[in-house]
Amino acid sequence: MQASMNERTPPLSLHGVAALPQLGVIRAEGEDAARFLHGQLTQDFLLLGPDEARLAAFCSPKGRMLASFIGIKPTPQEILLVCQADVLQTTLKRLSMFVLRAKVRLSDASPAYELRGLLGNALSSIAEEDRKTLACKDFGSGKLVFLHPAPSLSRALWIAPRGTPAPAGAELDPVLWQWAEVQSGVAWVSAAISDQFVPQMLNYESVGGVNFKKGCYPGQEVVARSQFRGVLKRRGYLVHGEVELRAGQEVFRAADPEQPCGLVAQAAPSPFGGFDAIASLQISAAEAADLHLGAADGPALSLRPLPYALLADV
Repeated sequence: MQASMNERTPPLSLHGVAALPQLGVIRAEGEDAARFLHGQLTQDFLLLGPDEARLAAFCSPKGRMLASFIGIKPTPQEILLVCQADVLQTTLKRLSMFVLRAKVRLSDASPAYELRGLLGNALSSIAEEDRKTLACKDFGSGKLVFLHPAPSLSRALWIAPRGTPAPAGAELDPVLWQWAEVQSGVAWVSAAISDQFVPQMLNYESVGGVNFKKGCYPGQEVVARSQFRGVLKRRGYLVHGEVELRAGQEVFRAADPEQPCGLVAQAAPSPFGGFDAIASLQISAAEAADLHLGAADGPALSLRPLPYALLADV
């Protein structure tokens, strides 16, 4: 029986502060900023307060996720959306098409901000109080957003004006931060998987990324139908393999060599060996658990438990 993460000792420290050059920032400014984003994204931005963050997705009319965000509201008429840098320009262009007469200005604010990831005791040393997931607090001249944890490891995103000294802590290898992201079970939408999944295929409804009570947004009918009519056939799972895993790779069942049963959404090398990934899989294929990378006779993949419960279908 394979040891759990807590029973093994990694060869490298899993605590520290990591640079996050793979992320960028979209700024929405103006009196209609919250209202505009509320009508475009999967979460409620009208009620977003300064002490909280939002996990959200921007979807196509077919309900497929084009980008995902962590959103905060640093000032009453300003919202910052942190996303993967490789989808930022396309997303910004598409969002700008819907501004019309709304009093909001959208821009790429990435050059104006520093982004860091805090993991483990690098976070606990500066935030001793109870850390609610997706809470946002002031930290110096920046903001600290408490993210979904990896098992036994607290995580936070630090956002501050460019030139602000980074939070104190050991320098963390960005690859270890990426592995902790995978372990959290919450995937970013990158260019490799943009326009591939409705939010539930990556469990976004189970981790606070979808609000089913808010008004319309692009793809809302498809997302709602997937949730309430029991038609969802894919979910996000954690998988492990001994070969390199990358976002966009196909997953197959040995019993069905003709068509893939899933797609790798996000992956990283494991400090314990091999690679770990979040993969969107057909539920039936995950239950059969005979999974292979790239082809039905490709390298074997094993399932690992998610760190959160899935929202039951209704």
